[in-house]
Amino acid sequence: MPDRQYLWNIFQGVDKDRSGFISATELQTALSNGTWRPFNPETVRLMIGMFDKDGDGTVSFEEFCHLWKYITDWLNCFKSFDRDNSGTIDKTELKTAFASFGFRLSDAFYDLVVRKFDRNNANSITFDDYIQICVCLQSLTVAFRSHDKEMTGIITISYEEFLMMVVQTMFHPV
Repeated sequence: MPDRQYLWNIFQGVDKDRSGFISATELQTALSNGTWRPFNPETVRLMIGMFDKDGDGTVSFEEFCHLWKYITDWLNCFKSFDRDNSGTIDKTELKTAFASFGFRLSDAFYDLVVRKFDRNNANSITFDDYIQICVCLQSLTVAFRSHDKEMTGIITISYEEFLMMVVQTMFHPV
């Protein structure tokens, strides 16, 4: 973790309106996904939602410090699976990453995920999209497990319960 003065300097540089808080738009300018393009706005929104304790859509300096550590941890994880050092994760690398997290999913699932999250049409996923995928997968897994009391990997829920689970997970990750 960088020292607090370093993070304070970054925080102040990003806090353009000098409110003492960083909005999603301000945070997006501070983050890089390694492609010289801004972070995916949806990923930024998810992260703000995770660290914004009072629900006002911004993060304080303390929340920013925690968010910075979270991003750093994900970056280290991402780099460990980016075997070819391309700066992106392809299907095989994503499959390896998820397998290490305990997921055993089909090739069809990985094809779908890469297709849905590949914003550069390169058959691979950038760092910010990788975070979004992992946060969504983690949140959906937690929601699924809350219904899978016997840990069978199978749940029976109504269509509305399914919709509520997905919407709550996608818009307010655990």
